[in-house]
Amino acid sequence: MKTKTPINIKTNSLIAWLLAARPQTLSAAVIPVAVGSALAFVDEQFKLWPTIACFLFAATMQIAANLINDLYDFLKGSDREDRLGPKRACAEGWITPKAMKWGIIITLLIASLIGLTLLTYAGWELILIGLVCIIFAFLYTTVLSYQGWGDILVILFFGFVPVGGTYYVQTLSWSSNVTAAALVCGFVINTLLVLNNYRDRQEDKKSNKKTLVVRFGEPFGRYFYLLLGFLAAFCCLWFATSKLIYAALLPQIYIFPHFTTWRKMVELNHGVELNMILKETSKNILLMGFLLTIGLLLSV
Repeated sequence: MKTKTPINIKTNSLIAWLLAARPQTLSAAVIPVAVGSALAFVDEQFKLWPTIACFLFAATMQIAANLINDLYDFLKGSDREDRLGPKRACAEGWITPKAMKWGIIITLLIASLIGLTLLTYAGWELILIGLVCIIFAFLYTTVLSYQGWGDILVILFFGFVPVGGTYYVQTLSWSSNVTAAALVCGFVINTLLVLNNYRDRQEDKKSNKKTLVVRFGEPFGRYFYLLLGFLAAFCCLWFATSKLIYAALLPQIYIFPHFTTWRKMVELNHGVELNMILKETSKNILLMGFLLTIGLLLSV
């Protein structure tokens, strides 16, 4: 039987919900919104409320996705005794499955209400985008992540949807710069997923979770992580074609900490020690988001 954490956490308490929400993951949700808003600012079409609403929607949807992941991994039995990642609320008994279901419903309702306020700035097509986000939040955890679709979904839902959606509600348009920025965010945020899958490759194989790292092996995961960071930095060079020089050059700084983190990841190779690399990777993602956002604003 799984040993409970020695931390005294009351079931369904506020601290339990805070842990289940995984606030450390919210940076991956808000960075694309910041980049999309910066692009709107560059094009002199920045609007304050759509930016705030997109931040709130992205953060709330990320929390909902975390809760869904927590519940369904518990119900599916994926939170095994040999789990290497951070502890999960349902598996640890911090939140009951029934309470978690209600938490998911309430969080999704809040996200939906926030999204509805954006209809005054754009058309009803936003409802379709919101529904797709909700549907795939469920499909990712229950089906798609087990079939190796996670990487594509990260690029889509942490790249094109939040960057493009944030830009669209402010400008009602799309541009090649939006595509480039979406790829940057999607690639760099996907390093976090690849690292998770790299750490868990042996446990995922036992759970029949066919991530790309499980399918193609440790060497693939190792170099895929490195490649994603370089691709993100490379895509930033596109902004030079629009004379957004700072946006093209500042993000290149990211390459150095990314490479350093990669070397540490390769040395550790497997085990709970890779959770330290998760923190470094998160910091690197924040750095890239900050450098690109500032670079866009300075290029005006």
